[in-house]
Amino acid sequence: MTRRCCWPKIFRSCCNFRCCNDVNNEDNHDENNADDKNHHIELATGRVQLINTIQNWDAKLLETKKPGKIVILNFSSSWSSPCRRIAQPYCKLADKYPSITFLTVDVDALAEMSSTWEVKATPTFFFLKEGKQVDKLVGADKQELKTKIANIDSLPS
Repeated sequence: MTRRCCWPKIFRSCCNFRCCNDVNNEDNHDENNADDKNHHIELATGRVQLINTIQNWDAKLLETKKPGKIVILNFSSSWSSPCRRIAQPYCKLADKYPSITFLTVDVDALAEMSSTWEVKATPTFFFLKEGKQVDKLVGADKQELKTKIANIDSLPS
């Protein structure tokens, strides 16, 4: 099976964004792949909050800086195969850790935010404590995501 890039051509050419499946293989793009289009999945259900406007982000940013506050920030897209694969486990983890705030940033709606955070592939997860980044994960590795969330949850306040 050939790996396919899940970023549309426009992102690959002008923004240097890469699908996490192709981080190590930039020449592996299938320009005519119908799977890259017309896919939709809920990236934010249950306790996961979708960030798709700057106003949403500004409100949440204030929350992230509170003492002891832990936030998981997921840069994701509904057309990305890895993002679709990790969406449900991410939502389940949000239910398992009610003291942590789980956010999903729509990279299509907030491309400028993706650039600010230097997101080069989706999904990319940032682990924040009191507004400061303490860890990062690029890719849809469910086990690694679980481990990193457990680790940040066990950090002293």
